[in-house]
Amino acid sequence: MLAAWMLAIVAGVAWLIVDLSRPGGGTASIGGPFELTDQDGKRLGSEGLKGKPTLIYFGFTYCPDVCPTSVLLMQTAVDHLGPGTAAKVNLVLVTIDPDRDTPAIMKDYVRQFGPTIVGLTGTAEEIAATAKAFRVYYQKVPGKDGAPYLMDHSSIFYLLDAKGRFYKHFTHQSRAEDIAASLKPLL
Repeated sequence: MLAAWMLAIVAGVAWLIVDLSRPGGGTASIGGPFELTDQDGKRLGSEGLKGKPTLIYFGFTYCPDVCPTSVLLMQTAVDHLGPGTAAKVNLVLVTIDPDRDTPAIMKDYVRQFGPTIVGLTGTAEEIAATAKAFRVYYQKVPGKDGAPYLMDHSSIFYLLDAKGRFYKHFTHQSRAEDIAASLKPLL
């Protein structure tokens, strides 16, 4: 009897290790329901993004380097998959600076990177709840010598499947080709 229990435990642990090692394996506690305001002033949330895979990034429009590079990387990854792919993928930038990033500011910002990128903003509380669901760190950092404040934040892309479930993550140092390869089976 003890041998049967040990075998069952070993088999269960082996299955868990194999399942969690696959991209999209396991049930990561990243993401969840949210509703924010898009660059056109319309409410959009997790339910409205379902039906297509989603690449989502948390950043801010006043970011001097990492955020624009990251948003461009998302667009470049989708471009690697060929013409027409952009219509099959949600590309989303969620601000972590809702005090400055109004829908109008978001609209001007995202249009610089591609016609299908959606910029989302909201109240400080809405942004905090959404960031918490995605395990995003952010904090306001005072500017030096009268310069405007900046935002310190984690820099991670989240790839969600068409049902809105976490599939895989990437850093801003990832290659567009690798992001495209992970996105392709979800299309």
